[in-house]
Amino acid sequence: MKIRYLLSIVAITIINSSICSAQQKTLYKQIDSTKLFLEVYYPVQVEVGKTYPAMIFFFGGGWIEGDRTHFENHAQYFSKRGIVCFLADYRTKSKNKTTPFESLKDAKSAIRFIRKNALRFNIDSTKIIASGGSAGGHLAAATALIEDYNEDTDDLLLNCMPNALVLFNPVIDNGPGGYGYERIGDGFKNFSPLHNIKKGAPPTIIFLGTNDELVPVVTAQYYKKVMEKVESRCDLKLYEGEGHGFFNYQNFEFYKKTVLEADKFLVSLGYLKKEPIVKIE
Repeated sequence: MKIRYLLSIVAITIINSSICSAQQKTLYKQIDSTKLFLEVYYPVQVEVGKTYPAMIFFFGGGWIEGDRTHFENHAQYFSKRGIVCFLADYRTKSKNKTTPFESLKDAKSAIRFIRKNALRFNIDSTKIIASGGSAGGHLAAATALIEDYNEDTDDLLLNCMPNALVLFNPVIDNGPGGYGYERIGDGFKNFSPLHNIKKGAPPTIIFLGTNDELVPVVTAQYYKKVMEKVESRCDLKLYEGEGHGFFNYQNFEFYKKTVLEADKFLVSLGYLKKEPIVKIE
């Protein structure tokens, strides 16, 4: 027993020795020769036998381009706050010649993989947060609201619905006049989060600049209204004069503001404790 305990301490020490970079990369899906990975960021101090909330981030890029490094700074911050964070690959047009529908299949597969392997990752499978920006924000919301577009190889008994959503200027309307309609067409009816809000939708926070050229403020306000109509929480944080992508790390002032608001939101859900405060850098 003493040897086993010492081995556990050594393993935790190894995990904690790399708090500013991904401590693990794991394959969650393979389609033919395409391999999709999750980068995992663990809390600074992992306690034996304790489980933690999980937070998965989907990068932006219009389902066309981008990579999982997009939310690296967010993952570093929230892992230090006590969340096991995941940066997800998914198929895009530029890399894989795929459509937005394959991107959504991958996002669902990623959450199912995390939930299936909850014990392996030391996570509480009832506290999975999906997050993302722009098209990645769409994917996060769609995993919660869209029933179609599941990979044939997925175990559909595993629920892909996250328990909370943190969305950065998400393209939530894919209908006529919304983002991506020219590629999605009539498929928007079973693809667009705005058109599929339902009772039981997870609590959500949305960050949006008032000068966003892709996501009109009225769209986000209507999304909030419909969410509240089905008795789901939806916090909408507007940032005057800011455009699309204002929350990114390069815009440090707004990166910091939005991260702090996301932190408060997760505290209000009981996923985080108010203390200890972690320096945002």
